[in-house]
Amino acid sequence: MVNPYLQAKLDAIFNAHMQAELAGDLDQTLATMASNPHLVNVPTMVGGQGPRGVRTFYEKRLVGQFFPPDVTFETVSRTYSEERLIDELIISFTHTSTMDWMLPGVEPTGKRVEAIFVVIVGIENDKVAYEHIVWDQASVLVQIGLLDPKGLPVTGAGAAAKLRNPALPDPFFNEG
Repeated sequence: MVNPYLQAKLDAIFNAHMQAELAGDLDQTLATMASNPHLVNVPTMVGGQGPRGVRTFYEKRLVGQFFPPDVTFETVSRTYSEERLIDELIISFTHTSTMDWMLPGVEPTGKRVEAIFVVIVGIENDKVAYEHIVWDQASVLVQIGLLDPKGLPVTGAGAAAKLRNPALPDPFFNEG
């Protein structure tokens, strides 16, 4: 178990980083990062390596298009170790703006989305060294109307509902 002091320290480091990202402050975001950072949005393979690659990612794909204004972040869990934290989140928003990091080349659909995210954040010398971000892209594509779930084992917003309430029935298995 990580001690409460370390938890508070890791929380403060990542919260400062997230606040800068959400504010669209490129220089402040980069100031929260280690000297050789990287980030990978796994479903889209969009991200950056090293200071120049990360700066380019933020400039071209994230600043001003991180999330639409109505975004909410619902923390399911946060796990700590000495050098990283892991967030399990439900992120909800209406797809009213371009989001090249998450939906490259997809015009806003106006559809509501609830998606499960896992964010793995490496910490080095009190700065964010990396972010590996994973989400259920199939459920996002179902919700914005780009993937027909018929005959596929995907659920759309049902995945977030099941995470909130594990007692919900399994949509693909009938016990009767």
